[in-house]
Amino acid sequence: MQPQRILSKTVEEHFAGIPIVEVPELLHKMRDYSGNVLTRIAMELLRLTFLRTGELIGGLWPEISWEERVWRIPKERMKMPKPHIVPLSTQALGLLERLRPITGLSGRLFPNSDGGLGIMSNNNILKALERMGYKGRMTGHGWRSIASTHLHEHGYEHGHIELQLAHSKQDKVFSAYNYAMYLV
Repeated sequence: MQPQRILSKTVEEHFAGIPIVEVPELLHKMRDYSGNVLTRIAMELLRLTFLRTGELIGGLWPEISWEERVWRIPKERMKMPKPHIVPLSTQALGLLERLRPITGLSGRLFPNSDGGLGIMSNNNILKALERMGYKGRMTGHGWRSIASTHLHEHGYEHGHIELQLAHSKQDKVFSAYNYAMYLV
């Protein structure tokens, strides 16, 4: 989302995300969600990967490495101009296995429902959250702020969190020399 200019001050607009104490209730509602199966899987993958919604719904099947258990997103699809490697948990791989018979032949993880060449609309996720009672309080992107807050509060390394969220390093010298991906 682009910063908005208000008077002479630039203000960054943030996406809605619920407090961590409300996450269990949302997880139950997501589990019971009876809408489109692709939307449900997309919401679950956002929760597990902390990807931006556009990066997720624009995903291509060749980006998934089943053997390495990672999703390699090329820099052309990233907000920051560098590729992003997303480790895939057993749960995320299970969701992708469920998705493959549905959309695997299309080349896209989340193709447009009209059968065209496009991708699923991020509005599918927003409308599903709205139907579950989270209008204006939660977005697909909100999982990123929930994850960042929770991981920081539990003492995880700031640099590792920022790398997983695909945020760019502010220190250009550090970025020029540190190529660590911190994949275990």
